[in-house]
Amino acid sequence: MKAEEYDRRALKIREEAVGLEHLYVGLSFNNLATLYYIEGRYAEAEPLYKRALAIDEKQLGAEHTALAATLQNYATVLRKMNRLAEAEKMEERARAIRARQK
Repeated sequence: MKAEEYDRRALKIREEAVGLEHLYVGLSFNNLATLYYIEGRYAEAEPLYKRALAIDEKQLGAEHTALAATLQNYATVLRKMNRLAEAEKMEERARAIRARQK
């Protein structure tokens, strides 16, 4: 699929251009994970969301609103994988971040 090829290429370019821990790299992980989610490839999406989350937390901190979106995306995949307790934890954390920003 072309989308996957382009997302992988963008990830590689960003890693080489700005380093492995840059927010743009996290965004690329998130984009590729979302593609996998859409295609029903949940087991492949999960580690990518996990990596995006780690980058977001490191670069933005634990309370940034952008982190809430990544948490929600990750939770959605966990729900599809019937890992409900983990998903609920992620969703609660996302809600808490959003509530503090209001």
